[in-house]
Amino acid sequence: MSAAAPGTTFIVLMLPFLAAVIAPWLTRRLGHNAAWLLALAPVAIFVHFLGFSAEVADGGFVTGGFQWVPSYNVSFSWLIDGLSLTFALLISGIGALIILYSGGYLKGHDQLGRFFAFMLLFMGAMLGVVISDSFLMLFVYWELTSITSFLLIGFDHTREASRRAAIQALVVTGGGGLALLAGLLVIWNITGVSQISLLLNYGDDVRASPFYLLALLLVLGGAFSKSAQFPLHFWLPNAMEAPTPVSAYLHSATMVKAGVYLLMRLNPVLGDTVWWETLLPLFGGATLIVGTLLAIRQTDLKLMLAYTTVSSLGLLVMLTGFGSEHAIAAAVLYLVAHSLFKGALFMVAGLIDHETGTRDVTALGGLRKAMPITFFAAMAAAISMAGLPPFVGFLAKEEIYYALWATNPWALAFVAVAVLGNALMFVIGFAVAIKPFFGPLVKTPKAAHEGPVLLWLGPVVLGVAALIAALLSPLTHRFISSPMASAVAGRAETVSISLVPHMGPALILSLVTVAIGVVFYLALDRLRAGMAWLLLAIGWGPDRGFDQLISGLVRLSMVITRFVQPGRLDIYMTVTFLMIAAALIGPMAWYGEWPSMPVWPADAQFHELVVIAIAFIGLLAVIYARDRLTAIVSLGVQGFAVALIFMLFGAPDLSFTQFMVETLAVVILALVMTRLKLTSSDHRPTGRKLVDLSVALACGIGFMLYLLAVTQQPFNTALSEFFAAYSKVVAHGTNVVNVIIVDFRGTDTLGEIAVVMVTGLAILSLIRIRSLRSGEIADNDPDQPRTDRYGPEHLGPDQTGKVT
Repeated sequence: MSAAAPGTTFIVLMLPFLAAVIAPWLTRRLGHNAAWLLALAPVAIFVHFLGFSAEVADGGFVTGGFQWVPSYNVSFSWLIDGLSLTFALLISGIGALIILYSGGYLKGHDQLGRFFAFMLLFMGAMLGVVISDSFLMLFVYWELTSITSFLLIGFDHTREASRRAAIQALVVTGGGGLALLAGLLVIWNITGVSQISLLLNYGDDVRASPFYLLALLLVLGGAFSKSAQFPLHFWLPNAMEAPTPVSAYLHSATMVKAGVYLLMRLNPVLGDTVWWETLLPLFGGATLIVGTLLAIRQTDLKLMLAYTTVSSLGLLVMLTGFGSEHAIAAAVLYLVAHSLFKGALFMVAGLIDHETGTRDVTALGGLRKAMPITFFAAMAAAISMAGLPPFVGFLAKEEIYYALWATNPWALAFVAVAVLGNALMFVIGFAVAIKPFFGPLVKTPKAAHEGPVLLWLGPVVLGVAALIAALLSPLTHRFISSPMASAVAGRAETVSISLVPHMGPALILSLVTVAIGVVFYLALDRLRAGMAWLLLAIGWGPDRGFDQLISGLVRLSMVITRFVQPGRLDIYMTVTFLMIAAALIGPMAWYGEWPSMPVWPADAQFHELVVIAIAFIGLLAVIYARDRLTAIVSLGVQGFAVALIFMLFGAPDLSFTQFMVETLAVVILALVMTRLKLTSSDHRPTGRKLVDLSVALACGIGFMLYLLAVTQQPFNTALSEFFAAYSKVVAHGTNVVNVIIVDFRGTDTLGEIAVVMVTGLAILSLIRIRSLRSGEIADNDPDQPRTDRYGPEHLGPDQTGKVT
């Protein structure tokens, strides 16, 4: 293990965000050519992480960072090992090509600068996910990928379909992020560590914990939602509403693989259990089959590829769940292969759409001569996707079958799933690469021709990379596959698969896959029609279920809102005071601990009795007042009586404050009551008065009991001694009360002042609204005396007492 220079790596992690800041400005000056300069940011990131490849290949890993919130042991730290390094290279390398592709694809778009900014933010978020060593850092970046993908999917926000797809992706992946946070907190509670590099040593402790299953299910919730596992797969194809550069990046190297990354990262901690080896293969296998079957149904090139991404993610989850040495090697190889061929094919689909005006595979044909470079890139990517030599996809497929083959029923079932899934992906890969380019030339909305270099550079580079990775497999395994497999397994692993296939069952399964793929390809139209009929017969699906869920939540929220917020202030006040009374009396009643009742003092002075009598008379005056103004004035008597008590017991400053507050309260309330349109007297029915009386008595008794319970506890002089000792020394004030308010509680006092100010502004607004409304009435009524239009007797025709 070694430590990376914190400054350099931190700057590299921040580089996409810095590039995002200048992207709009740069695009306004250079137009789409700004892509060439903006692509330097991911290129620099790629070069920086490439510098760690030799150390990681030798079995090492690199950590670094700094304390973020030291009191909670939270750090901003990173971990660079075989797994994170491979992801970082894919994110930055493919990201550079996607930035260039975006410049060509959206050339002339008036929001190109904004698009570049969103893409770079997305890149930085995903890079942070795979590099993070801190739990909190991982979660922050995890949720940032959801937010930035929301911005990208909904980029064309004028279209309802784009807005729906963006919201759907945000809800599903954001909800999964909350589950992940809960899972990380459970793991933190089990182990006491909050860094992944340390957590990898606590696998036995986590698996032995009674909270293991809870932690596993929560983590799977986050991973499955992000990587679109069945039945949460529906958001990913809908995300194709985003521009094609987003789709290519989303599916090849970024967010959809975040869930797979998380499962691979936590395999040494959560893996090697019955639950892990059951749930992951089951959900992964189901996702693999569902994705490929739904892909067969599509005719849109992007949707065909999108559903095969769902199936590929399922295959990766299934392999990770098996957890054997060769299964992990197969997952590693397939992840790299999928990133290369899927990124290339999405860019090919976008290029075809850009140059012909359509993505409908049934409306395309004969483009081979018009778009030869695109055709070459498409074929290279399709051959890799089909698992044919001499591309890296072949290595992955051979290792998959070698890892899964066994004679027990459980293994044979997943072998069958893998064969069927790979055969269907074989069909889709060649459907995208062959059908648009072969056959007679079909007339398209735009005259077909080869795209500019910004559009075909990306798919060509990725196609060639898939070829080189297989031809130079020893180097690929040394610097990519073996270090990554070692990180996933939690122990040293060596990947050795080459273009020379495994002899035996693996080779036979490969040949069976190709044979089934060829048969299915020739029958593609009939398969598409059959799937269309089947889906129509089924009718309901998770996508529709999501809409029903959201609609149900909206209706439920409206019902709850109408119940808890009926628009009547008297109900709000009643419920509030009932809760206060319950909070005060409830704990005492629950535990049966009541305070002792006070004894009337035998030595009470006459003037003390007079003050109590004044308070009691004021209380009766409030209760029996016939109009609100009298009740307000009488209510002030209570405050003045309390102020007198403060004065009698030696607190003149507190007494003065109480006098001022009560005076202002009476004046303000009287002013408001004379300005608002309210009935002059109380017309509540007797039943309502009894309810209000009961609530008031409950609150009064509750506060009385609470104060008695507090005052009967032993007095703790710690705070008094502290303020007495430090008020003069620290705050340079001799009046302890003033020092507490102004210095020690300065922020709290500022908040109280702000509350009073906001309340005053609200009161002023109510007065002005009523005054303006009465003024409008007076202006429209020729019989209304203008001198009285702001008087309380002319506040409008509505005499119901409601403030409108």
